[in-house]
Parts: sequence; structure tokens; C-alpha cells
Amino acid sequence: MPSSRHRSVAPSAARLTESLRDIGYDFPSAVADLIDNSVMAGAECIDVVIRFDGANTTVLICDDGLGMSANGLVEALRFGSRRTYDSSDLGRYGLGLKTASLSQCRSLTVVSRRVSGGTTSARELNLDTIIEWDDWLITAPSKDRVREAEALLGENSGTVVVWRNLDRVLPERSPEGGWARRRIETLAKKTADHLAMVFHRFLEGAAERRLTITVNGEKLAPWNPFAPEEEHTQRLGLQSFEVTLGETVGQVRLDRYILPAKERFSTAARFEELSGPLKWNRQQGLYIYRGDRLVQWGGWAGIRGIDEHLKLARAALDFDTELDDLFQINVAKMRVSVPGQIKQLLERPINDLCIAANQVYRDHSGRGRRDDQLSGSLGGGQLPGTTGLALRSAALQAGEYEALKRIASRLETVAPDVWRALGFAAS
Repeated sequence: MPSSRHRSVAPSAARLTESLRDIGYDFPSAVADLIDNSVMAGAECIDVVIRFDGANTTVLICDDGLGMSANGLVEALRFGSRRTYDSSDLGRYGLGLKTASLSQCRSLTVVSRRVSGGTTSARELNLDTIIEWDDWLITAPSKDRVREAEALLGENSGTVVVWRNLDRVLPERSPEGGWARRRIETLAKKTADHLAMVFHRFLEGAAERRLTITVNGEKLAPWNPFAPEEEHTQRLGLQSFEVTLGETVGQVRLDRYILPAKERFSTAARFEELSGPLKWNRQQGLYIYRGDRLVQWGGWAGIRGIDEHLKLARAALDFDTELDDLFQINVAKMRVSVPGQIKQLLERPINDLCIAANQVYRDHSGRGRRDDQLSGSLGGGQLPGTTGLALRSAALQAGEYEALKRIASRLETVAPDVWRALGFAAS
């Protein structure tokens, strides 16, 4: 118990709630954060309904997972809920449901049923009510406010989240106009593309379980950034690193790919599709996964810069959720920071990937002479010319890179001039 020397300094609910609306979500990432909750609840089917109706436009996210009891629902609507998270959970802070929702709307209603055929529980968190009373209040919504959500649930277990009063999405002055309708249609398309990307392993069945996600009734197909189904995609092999954070030991895994050049894709349309939301140049680099959920994509995390010649190089970087603190994942799960010790581990395999990807690019670009040496853009100093580059590329593609390194080490002893001529001294 606090003594008489202590004073409670609880924050203003009105001010803090308003400030929590601006912690980094856009519309697609806010929807994705709610789907994280559905995944943690064991859902297999998730439906996203984005329905335009002017000022009465609504967004509903419905899942068939394990629903919540009345007490569980109240706790779920607490900012910084007291629940504990398993190491495999996609959640982390107990804020996502509230902060993601209120980043887009002023009214959040949750309707949930814990077991099939049981009673439903419903609560509403309304920003205007919190501001009016300057208190952390939730209310029991009227029957009219939950009728559609209950219809979506039917008699099944699961949870429906409803967003209303989308003040961050629609213009206050003309929410009924053609511009507002087109904006909702655009957001629905962007959301579908975003979910197909960040949950692609779940949609493929490559994660712990398979998910089905629909947006406005359309089933999402996974967008896998590595195009494994393409005949000419090259996989350079999986590498694992053990990382220690205090007393915690976790695994970081790197899986490197070289995508085909344009003319070697199965179709031109497939090549364009694989360009991704940021397009080819900015989609090169690391795709960082936490619990099989993609949290960051494109760029090299400061290991190297973007380069036109490397646009076919992509790599999956997975880290265990026990390493969240090391990677400094943010509340919106849209940004991580790759720590220095991890960057050091990645430098060599990333450099090898870039060498091989550059060779593929040059083989199919028709640019430059084949006896040109690569510039220092592939690392410090001048790297090997065509012969050494071809050896490395072939070894990587054949899965024999470790054998090539042993040969190079022996060659340094028996024929150092040849070793240098092949460019191994630069590695």
C-alpha cells in the first residue's frame, strides 16, 4: 500500500487518449493490428467489411476465434491491459485494439461470444464519452449498435470489432460525396494488398496454422515477396544465428533469395505484381518477420544502400518474440531497429547475396562489359572481377559456398597470386 508520502498522478483520460491516436498507424496497419488479435484468439477465418455509408460508414472485423467473456471484454478495452502474452503471441503491449482503432475512428464497439451457442457480450469505447467525463469509461451499447455484429457471428464463437465515426478517414464537411466514396474504395484495396503481404505465411499455411482472410467478401491470395513458385527464383540457403539478450537466448534466421530478371518471370503481369507496394528498387533488401508476421519490408537496415543493380535481392529475417526488446519493435508493429550485433552477423551473407544478385542483373540487363569489375558499391574496396564473381555466384546457387570458402583458404596457401587474382583477398 502507498504511504502518506505518495500521491496518485493518474493522467487525464481525455488528453492521453487523444495523444494515443497518433502513434504511427495508417488505415491498413490499424486493420492488421486487429487481425493480430484474431490470430492470438485462434481464429481460422477473418472477414473485414469496409462499408461506405457517408457519415455512417463502418468498418467491421469479424473472426471465428475464441471469444471473450464479459469480464474478459472489459479487460480487453483497458489501455495497457493486464493480460500476459505468450512468447508466440503477436501482441505485446495490451494497447493495439484501442490505439489502432482510435487512430481511425472515435467509436469502437466490440461484440464477442466465448463459446458457440453462448451469450454475447458487448462494450463500446467512445472517445467523445471519455472526453466529456475525462475518465476511462466504457459503456454497454444499445441493441441497435450490436445487431449487425451479432448477425455476423451467428451462433458461433468469435469476436466482431466495429469502427464508427471515422473522423480520421472521411472529411467532416462532405462525408457523403464522391471523393469520400472513392477514398473508402481505395482504402479497401490498399488494406487487402497490405494484409496479403504481412500475413502471407498464414494465408499460405506456412505459419503455425492457415488463415483465410476476406476483404468485402473477396478471399485474399498471399503476396509472397520471394516468389518461390517461379521456376527461376534462386534460394541461397537458410542461416541461423544465436543471439543473447541478458539471460534470454533467441534465434535470428536469414533466408536469402534472388528473384528472376523480368524476361525470366512466368508472365509480365507476375513481374509487375512482385514489384510490391514500393516498386522494385525500394522492395529490395530485408523482409523482417516476427512470429511469421511481416513487420518491415524493403531496404537494408543500414547495412548497405539501395542499388538498382541489386533490385532482385531479397532476404527474410526472422527473429523470436523473446528478442522484441533487442529489435525495439514499436506499438504499431510497423518498424523495428536491427541492432548492431545483428548487423555484424548479417554483413557477410548479405554481401554474398548482393554479389550473386548483381551477377543475375548484369547477365540479363545487357549493360556494361562482362569483364568490368564491380564498383565499391558492393562493399568497401574493389571486389572481384568476372571470374571470381562467377565462382561465388555459382557456388551460392549450388549450395556449395562453404566448400568454395575452404578451397579459397587452401588456394591462398598454395597459390597466393591466383588467390588474389580471383579477388578472394577482397572478401
